[in-house]
Amino acid sequence: MSSSLDDISDSLSSVKLSNGVSSQDSTRTGQDERLLWRSDSLIDSHVGGCPAQMSTDVRRARLEEAFRTIIECVGEDPSTMLGVFLDDPRTRDEFFDRDGLKDTPARAAKSILFLTKGYEENLDLVVKNAKFDEDYFEMVTVRDIEFHSLCEHHLIPFYGKIHIGYIPTGKVLGLSKLARIAEMYTRRFQNQERITKQIAHAVVEAIRPSGVGVIIEGSHMCMSMRGVQKSGAETMTSTMLGVFLDDPRTRDEFLRICTRR
Repeated sequence: MSSSLDDISDSLSSVKLSNGVSSQDSTRTGQDERLLWRSDSLIDSHVGGCPAQMSTDVRRARLEEAFRTIIECVGEDPSTMLGVFLDDPRTRDEFFDRDGLKDTPARAAKSILFLTKGYEENLDLVVKNAKFDEDYFEMVTVRDIEFHSLCEHHLIPFYGKIHIGYIPTGKVLGLSKLARIAEMYTRRFQNQERITKQIAHAVVEAIRPSGVGVIIEGSHMCMSMRGVQKSGAETMTSTMLGVFLDDPRTRDEFLRICTRR
């Protein structure tokens, strides 16, 4: 893994931010200007982007019906197993009385709601009042945060570890909130690249640090159990903002912390 992070460091040394700076950006306070990025569109779109309001009962009922259809469509066909017609509602009820499948639609509906609970959360709900004034201006890093998510392309799991670092400007986050921010974004239909950016931008939105670094190491089952079927492949993504991008020493310190075992 260290060689992968070294490659990230080398490539970042020559990176320049491509985001334009509008007149509105130029009026931000000094500590905001040090970040050299625009968060507004990303934050509005992805922090707390709750789905259309629908009661939990309605969502669960619709999901249960969808999973019943999936079970039938993959080949568990009651018309062939029980000798009656598939379009008879009584057939479906009898079929789903089978011990192994009796409660599967309900279990699957409950499971998918948990796995995508991030859609019901936003930054304010996650962070709450866990922002504290502190006379501390050095790097804060929480590493090896485990995550599990669902690939938006195939709805197949991917998982791994997240490392988050930031340099405060007089205000720090409760440490668990970094993990909760990560959880909010990973519990959605996602891709690893987007998660990396969202976490970094959310930390900035929460406490306006002078810089943020996020690195994610991910293993994608859509590559190992289907498609190219290459188990053991690891995907590395990183987002560096503010001094983590502009100052090689800060970036190198963060990368050393993330690779230390």
